[in-house]
Amino acid sequence: MSTTKHGAPRERRGRNRGRVVGIPLVLTAVGVLACLAVALLPGSGAETGRPAGAAVAVAPAGDSAGDPTGSGSVEPAAGAPTTSAPPSASAAVSAAATPAAPAPAPASASVPGSPRSASATPPAAPAAGRIRPATGYQGVATAYEAGDGNGACLYGPSADMMIAAMNHTDYESSRACGAYVLVRAANGASITVRIVNECPLPCAPGQLDLSRQAFAELADPKVGRLSITWSLLSPAAAPDTLSVRYKTGSSRYWCGIQAIGHRNPVAALEVRTAGGWRQLPRTDYNYFLAADGNGCGSSIRITDIYGEQLTVDGLAVRPDVVQPTRVQFARR
Repeated sequence: MSTTKHGAPRERRGRNRGRVVGIPLVLTAVGVLACLAVALLPGSGAETGRPAGAAVAVAPAGDSAGDPTGSGSVEPAAGAPTTSAPPSASAAVSAAATPAAPAPAPASASVPGSPRSASATPPAAPAAGRIRPATGYQGVATAYEAGDGNGACLYGPSADMMIAAMNHTDYESSRACGAYVLVRAANGASITVRIVNECPLPCAPGQLDLSRQAFAELADPKVGRLSITWSLLSPAAAPDTLSVRYKTGSSRYWCGIQAIGHRNPVAALEVRTAGGWRQLPRTDYNYFLAADGNGCGSSIRITDIYGEQLTVDGLAVRPDVVQPTRVQFARR
């Protein structure tokens, strides 16, 4: 079998050659002229295909520095926090996660130690401790054998056995010593006692350990424990004047000073020195100490919880001697 091969078409020669070549040239010329005409029309330019008036996005100055890749995304600065949410979403999340500031709580007049009631504006007592004027406290009364009436306040024997020991918390390192307290029982009975002792833990805040004689004024001692309320007094029946005592062993080189028979609780005791008044630290056994002797034997200034100050002059250092004065705190 023979295989037939097709030969390459032979170029046509003759008169038709010039016609064939001339047509493309004419079409090319016409196209060039048309392009020139369009280019010369008003409003035409390089932005062909974009509607007239369309805005062009321009990158803010400096973006190229933050976008070295030219990708259109700006890399955050080193250490800057990143977030996947847009700014508006981030702000919404932040507002939801941050609670509103709580309204300020109203001022409370309650006092630790189970207060029964409190005055919103008690009388001025700038130096009062836990036991404050015009404030009622709740607690229980118990009884103890008071002996001769001496106790942690170191006042010595008491002629009047209407006395009590204050619980450790409200005793407050002897700040309660000498305070007069009105005690009321649920049965309506009441009595006024003077604090001369401390009732150690586990005596609870608000608890008073009364002498057996004082407890008997409220209820039968066989009861053992009695629910009570109590409050601070500034009694009319206090001694006419208070007294001062130097502790055993006191001298001009070291001394302890104590106030006795004061109507209102003592807040501070000072001695006069060459440099002025010097406030002495208070011990839990109810003496104010000048460990270096500075001020021992000089004038003494005593301040009660209301801020009243009494000055005592001319008392010698006489250890363990009760020395009367001519002053007393005012009744409140």
